[in-house]
Amino acid sequence: MEERLRELRERLRQWEGLFRVPDMRRRISELEGFMARPDFWSDKREARRLIGELEGLRERVQVLEELRDKVEEAEVLWDLVREGDLQARQELEELLQELEEAFRQARIKLFLSGPYDRGDCFLSLNAGAGGTDAQDWTEMLLRMYTRFCERAGFKVRLLDETPGEEAGIKSATLEVKGPYAYGLLKGETGVHRLVRISPFDAARRRHTSFASVTVTPIVPEEDIELREEDLRIETFRAGGPGGQHMQKNETAVRITHIPTGITVSCQNERSQHQNKEMALRILKARLRALMEQTRAKKIEELRGELKEIEWGNQIRSYVLQPYRLVRDHRTGVEVGNVEAVLDGDLWPFIWAWLEQGEREAHGTKA
Repeated sequence: MEERLRELRERLRQWEGLFRVPDMRRRISELEGFMARPDFWSDKREARRLIGELEGLRERVQVLEELRDKVEEAEVLWDLVREGDLQARQELEELLQELEEAFRQARIKLFLSGPYDRGDCFLSLNAGAGGTDAQDWTEMLLRMYTRFCERAGFKVRLLDETPGEEAGIKSATLEVKGPYAYGLLKGETGVHRLVRISPFDAARRRHTSFASVTVTPIVPEEDIELREEDLRIETFRAGGPGGQHMQKNETAVRITHIPTGITVSCQNERSQHQNKEMALRILKARLRALMEQTRAKKIEELRGELKEIEWGNQIRSYVLQPYRLVRDHRTGVEVGNVEAVLDGDLWPFIWAWLEQGEREAHGTKA
């Protein structure tokens, strides 16, 4: 009991130091002042962003205060237990179980407070350098993320998939729905590297393959305006599984955003119209994420940024030969059980990245 209470007390101390409740209270007062201005709604997008920030800060403060109250209650009970109070021992055991669950829930609320963190997302994969090996690697990643989403209780749907010429896939897009889907998966954006003995090389040589992952929030429709002259829309016959009807008709849709070069496609809906609507939603999500990453104010300013973001950010290596290890290059987290990771156990990497992000953000503010 004493050890469990000590661990919870220490974790609360770390969180309080990281999130700085006095600073959050000052920011809350500042935001409430902004909202009281008569021109607050003149920029609706900015107003929604500030409201989201305010709600997130209020929730963080409330969560930390509730944890503080419960930890202090547990410390009082522990003092009674040390004096031999048997009833207090039973009450403390129940409270510790309640506290441990409260800390698990609080972790999500504290570290996922961004404007889109609570919502759904699109997850897109693209094969990079490495030929057939890279396409096979991309399919392995698709399975890994599908397994993670299913285990996390998310609803996952394959919107588009382009098969490889010999094996694997060239690209795929998933729609992921569930509480905090974007917040938990957003750190997976970047280049993922695989090192292994190639099953496609008769000489059994070691190969390095790359695939990019892009996670984007599903944003409100009005957040992004698309000009018709900036879009190139093509239709084609859906490939892969889908039935004879899909093969006979050009139901699949590919949309290219000319200023940025972003290309998205959708082929798994029933009609061309539905595929076009879904492709436009994916495109808007990609543009919103790109605008935030580059801090640009206009879509026209984003030209040429896409390639650098997608391929210039190698975040994780999965090594199967000559040793077995998955290493995240941003946080330094290493996991030796490669099979578990490829089967969807991404939690060590996700939490380490989120916590590092909070430390860096607060360090910058300091």
